[in-house]
Amino acid sequence: MLVLVVTAAVSLGLGALGLPSPVLFGALVGGMAHALTSPTELRVPPAAFRVGQGVIGVTIGAMVSVAALQQAGRDLLPIALVTLGTLALSLGAGRLLALRRDVSPVTGAFALIAGGASGIVAVARDLGADERVVTVVQYLRVLVVLLAMPLVTSVVFAPAGGAGGPGDAGVTGAAGSDGALAAETGFVLVSLVLGLALARALPVPTGVLLWPMLVAAVLAATGWLGAAGVPVLVQWVGYLLIGVQVGLRFTRESLRSIARMLPVVLVLIAGLVVSTAAMGAVLARATEVDGLTAYLATTPGGLFAVLATAADSGADVTYVLAVQVLRLVVILLLTPLLARWLRPDAGPSSR
Repeated sequence: MLVLVVTAAVSLGLGALGLPSPVLFGALVGGMAHALTSPTELRVPPAAFRVGQGVIGVTIGAMVSVAALQQAGRDLLPIALVTLGTLALSLGAGRLLALRRDVSPVTGAFALIAGGASGIVAVARDLGADERVVTVVQYLRVLVVLLAMPLVTSVVFAPAGGAGGPGDAGVTGAAGSDGALAAETGFVLVSLVLGLALARALPVPTGVLLWPMLVAAVLAATGWLGAAGVPVLVQWVGYLLIGVQVGLRFTRESLRSIARMLPVVLVLIAGLVVSTAAMGAVLARATEVDGLTAYLATTPGGLFAVLATAADSGADVTYVLAVQVLRLVVILLLTPLLARWLRPDAGPSSR
């Protein structure tokens, strides 16, 4: 009840201020309200969280643009340089964190690497990192990114906004008719069911988002099911589940576990956020993409929330997706190599 009440109140307040995706960020605050005030652990059921990810994927898939993919292909060199630059900034921040005696180089690197939080957390122990530190710092980074994103988006770029808040409840489809609603509901159900089935059969990183997105993109491009869109109430469900899941991770115990390094971690995360925003400005200057799209494309983490914000704020969702996924793939591919390089017992000389 606390989560729902706080989510509703914050969502309405953020919506009144014109911030993008207020339900997403309201749910984030709602989850934190419970996690920081109650001794009782609350979790979003894994199946429900997969549905939330899938809904975000379908929402994005309905907006995928072939022209934007072609533009991203033409901008491959600056995108690759930005990706490598972000990775270098992450490793530099991790190295600074590892100057502390209680943090190993491999723990520092994986705690602050920008992107793939869930994947990095899942393999942290196997790679020789302190799983507890990596988990808390990774999700703290996501939290800072999510809290900064709506403010930067609305204050710096002032987008028109989409259907991410309570004030848009009456909008659905092209005209909001019963026929359009039925067509969109069918589109969502088919995309979600097929996409989640593919994610189970063909597991890949963030596949729970990517497979529904690909199915939705194909259906939208071909027009096989008519109207390609996601009813606003369904979008809210996706935003709600994603936001609450992140917020609930910030328990008093988890923050207490890194209390001594918390000031340093926050400074490093803030520096990473500012540095990647500057790289977004460089990307916008070097290409034809607009500033908002470049900023969201280079945001260091929070993939689901970033894409939801892009969809709701009028940014080029396809371009944002292309840059974010490229960085995610590079990070996941390099993770084992980085662990071997950074672990003190990786080479013969340390034995």
